[in-house]
Amino acid sequence: MDTARYEAASGVQTFGYVVILVAGVACVAGLIWAFRLGSKVRRRESPPPRPEEQPRVPPSGPVREVREVREPDEVPRAADGERLTPHQLGNVGTKRADDQSRPRWSPGSSGSFGGGGGGRT
Repeated sequence: MDTARYEAASGVQTFGYVVILVAGVACVAGLIWAFRLGSKVRRRESPPPRPEEQPRVPPSGPVREVREVREPDEVPRAADGERLTPHQLGNVGTKRADDQSRPRWSPGSSGSFGGGGGGRT
């Protein structure tokens, strides 16, 4: 009676090993297929640009960042009973401020909440 149990258990265990082996072989086959498909697609693509085809800096020099103070643009008012359409609103919600002086920290102020400084006295 004990022998039958051991044989039944070993049969199920062997089946489990076979299932794991088949799943592993299927995964490896799928990876090989994906690699071959990717290499075929890459062969059909155009080659990367040569050094002389790379972008160049314009003759006027590199483009610089512009710092300016912006202020909200006024939203136009619609007449009674009319709706504003997107092209009437414009594409930028801010405009260049007349006063371009940037606010600076006051001397003696800490600079941030909980900054550890003495703050204004």
